[in-house]
Amino acid sequence: MAMAYRPDTTGRPRPPRVPAWLAAPLSPRTWREFCHLVVGLPLGVLYFALSVTALAVGAGLVVTFVGIPVLAAGLALCRGFGVVERARARALLGTRVAAPEPVRTRTEPGSGPFAWMGATLKSGASWRHLLYAVVHMPWAVFAFSVAVTLWTTAWALFTYPLWQWLLPLYAGVDGVQLYGDGRHSVVLDTAYVVGASCLVGLVLVLVTPWVIRALAGVDRLLVVGLLGPSRLASRVVELESDRGVVVDTAAADLRRIERDLHDGAQARLAALAMDLGLAKERAGEDPEAAARMVDEAHGEVKLALRELRDLARGIHPAILTDRGLDAALSSVASRCTVPVTVTVDLPERPAAAIEGIAYVAVSELLRNVSQHAGARRASVEVWHSGDRLLVQVTDDGRGGAAPTTGTTTGPTAETTTGPTKAPTTDPTSGPTSGPTAKPTTDPTTGSGLARLAERLGAVDGLLVVDSPPGGPTTVTAELPWRS
Repeated sequence: MAMAYRPDTTGRPRPPRVPAWLAAPLSPRTWREFCHLVVGLPLGVLYFALSVTALAVGAGLVVTFVGIPVLAAGLALCRGFGVVERARARALLGTRVAAPEPVRTRTEPGSGPFAWMGATLKSGASWRHLLYAVVHMPWAVFAFSVAVTLWTTAWALFTYPLWQWLLPLYAGVDGVQLYGDGRHSVVLDTAYVVGASCLVGLVLVLVTPWVIRALAGVDRLLVVGLLGPSRLASRVVELESDRGVVVDTAAADLRRIERDLHDGAQARLAALAMDLGLAKERAGEDPEAAARMVDEAHGEVKLALRELRDLARGIHPAILTDRGLDAALSSVASRCTVPVTVTVDLPERPAAAIEGIAYVAVSELLRNVSQHAGARRASVEVWHSGDRLLVQVTDDGRGGAAPTTGTTTGPTAETTTGPTKAPTTDPTSGPTSGPTAKPTTDPTTGSGLARLAERLGAVDGLLVVDSPPGGPTTVTAELPWRS
């Protein structure tokens, strides 16, 4: 197994590393989780008593209408318990749980309190907080009993040789009596039994932290599952964010197209019109000069056509619509400055939107290879796996293209946001319909990989960048398969 080694420049020997199973009894994590279980019992009893009382009183008085505000107040109180529990989980368990969606009221004139009560009673998050307050109490009793019993027994037996001498001196007995019925008794008094007790205590001391972690893990699941935002609410927030990304991306593309038309083809066509006007005026006076101007205008027409063709290809190439990803990506690869091998293995064509995003992703990544990677060769692979379309671009360049912490689109894809760079129409580097992705480790300079990751995230895709310094670089784009 390969292991990374970092040389020690201080000249001091490194201390030996203690195994995790041996350091667990004294680790801060174990003590924090133990404190979480101990404190959970009184808080659980308090939550249970107040929530069940509010629920019982509110349900009993609901026929008199007084129960409705009592129920609403009880649910609001349970949401307050949730605030305490999330803070406790963050401090002792190291688990950060986002607050659930707030109670949304549609306020109308003269209906403020009633609107709040109705919204509170309709809120699923409020009822999940009530469920937590009810379910947490019996679990807190069990977890407290197991954790405290194991903890005290383990340390009492492990340290028994240190305090066993106090029993005959102050209690008048030779040792701790484990069993006695008047005729038989088991007393920890001989050296052999004391040593065995210490050994059993040592085993329990090493095992107890893992039992505590398992109990704390259940607490963590309860907090995350019942006191955090629901999956539906999280999905709504994600879709709203993705919609904003799509709108911003579309607006950026429109601005880019307008800028390219204004600065490129439009300016060239305007100059062409002026040249043709001058040639028309000189046609009768100086035919040779007019012919030269027409010849120059012909060259300008070719350049304008090339720019328009590159611009149209960057928006959505006709070859992609007509022949699919294989031909379109081969066309992009042929304009790259390094040799590129393209392999496309798809049973059928995906949806047009997914094809377009895959084409954009490869165009951006090959543009990086041409301009920044310093590579000698590259490869593009596209395949279908389950319900996902995977696109992987690999090059043997200098590496170091993994962006720093920033906008995250997947578990391992961290990118930085920043200003985008206008694309060029250099035919050797391939067209693009998005910002230039320049690898960087400076969060202030921005990275087109961030915009590409956002574009993929808008359709539930993700971007994974593996680019160690010195290379090679492998960028994998994962998209949903939609046919």
